Amino acid sequence: MSRSLVMVATYNEKANAERLCREILGLKLDLEVLFVDDNSPDGTGELLESLARELPAVHVLHRSGKLGVGSAHAHGLRWAYDHGYSLVVTMDGDFTHEPRYIPDLLAESAKGADVVVGSRYLLKTSLEGWNPWRKALTRIGHLLTLTLLKMPYDATNAFRCYRLDRVPRQLFDVVVSRGYSFFFESLYVLHRNRFRIVEVPVPLPNRTYGSSKMTFGEMRNSVRLLFAICFKALFNPEKFDVGEQVEAAGTGSALQDEQGWDEYWDAQRTGAGALLYDAVAAFYRKWIIRPSLNRFVRRNFRPGARLLHAGCGSGQVDADIRHEVAITGLDISLNALQLYKKVNRGQAEILHGSIFEIPLPDGTMDGVYNLGVMEHFTEDEIDRILREFRRVLRPEGRVLVFWPPEFGLSVLFFKSLVWVFRHVLRKKDVKFHPGEITRVRSRRHVTSLFESAGFRVIRYSFGPRDLFTYAIVAAERA
Repeated sequence: MSRSLVMVATYNEKANAERLCREILGLKLDLEVLFVDDNSPDGTGELLESLARELPAVHVLHRSGKLGVGSAHAHGLRWAYDHGYSLVVTMDGDFTHEPRYIPDLLAESAKGADVVVGSRYLLKTSLEGWNPWRKALTRIGHLLTLTLLKMPYDATNAFRCYRLDRVPRQLFDVVVSRGYSFFFESLYVLHRNRFRIVEVPVPLPNRTYGSSKMTFGEMRNSVRLLFAICFKALFNPEKFDVGEQVEAAGTGSALQDEQGWDEYWDAQRTGAGALLYDAVAAFYRKWIIRPSLNRFVRRNFRPGARLLHAGCGSGQVDADIRHEVAITGLDISLNALQLYKKVNRGQAEILHGSIFEIPLPDGTMDGVYNLGVMEHFTEDEIDRILREFRRVLRPEGRVLVFWPPEFGLSVLFFKSLVWVFRHVLRKKDVKFHPGEITRVRSRRHVTSLFESAGFRVIRYSFGPRDLFTYAIVAAERA
């Protein structure tokens, strides 16, 4: 049976909460009300508890402190999913959003919208009575989301109606923000994933009750996150896609992520250094490495060959060859596999496991390839990895390894980037990726490692086609 909920995040709303609650229930629309209170020091929580005892349709969630309005909305939405509500209206607790407009949101939702947004910009009179400063801030925010995220909606307004029976709960797991920026980030994720978003005009009166809780720090963080979202959308747009969860293979020593790859592939990294690194790395993968991988795969493997991408990461490099060969992406990081699944959209299999103990039977693969993996291990570990590759290969199988040399262009670039962050920006703890222990020193160096593990090197390439980024080694079982 369809159940509808109105969710209100509160902090110091004792003067407004009871009147707001009774006006919502007075609409006679069979609505329940959920208040999410961040331990308001003015006693809002105690007042809400007394309302909940009096009115069965009222529910209260108490949190330990002021954890952010976006965090409160995320918490309330999770609660609504857990309790089986099919529709949720979210609104402020200070009467900036008036309950009498709730039926307008519900009516548009009933027509088939996945999300309905109350817009301040569809009517010229929507912001009557607002002071010039508040109007300017609101319009600047709208202009930024319109320009940077290409969203025509009122993306910073919290007055919304979500159809939870159509919007999957994992969509909100993609959202990073816990402050006011939650509203434009969550709407961008909905927009990116092609959910139907509809606006209705909603006048917002000048605030009569309470005061604004938007601090300068909140504004600064919101603008920073807005640019971070824009940056990620340009270089790694797949991070905003909603996908199915990847199940862990189990536990054991082989699945211990001691190098921190799950953190490296965390889609919620928004620090300036991480964003810059991700952008440059995505550029390398898509425009430099992918063409080289296409060429070497076509040269070394027949169409339809079964290939293991060992340490597959995001899988952005597999976009072309996945149509020509059968790929299984293997990674120890669940975050990496989650992203790989989004990028390749069911056109490649995934496997959770370690390259030291590949969860495949002997002799099942025609080939194995990896990119930017070997340099993170010692030579003894590399020998173990290569022997494991040899085990899963058929007798005529080949391995293809992209391995950065000491003086590769990408190595020099990222060394320079680390120097800038440490010595110019004074960020001493900067670390873009797990440490690189063993880079290629020469052809003789890698040949000895491959021969020791039972391979014969048939090609070694280091040249201008990939801008001297990788030494590319092709080898076959000896």
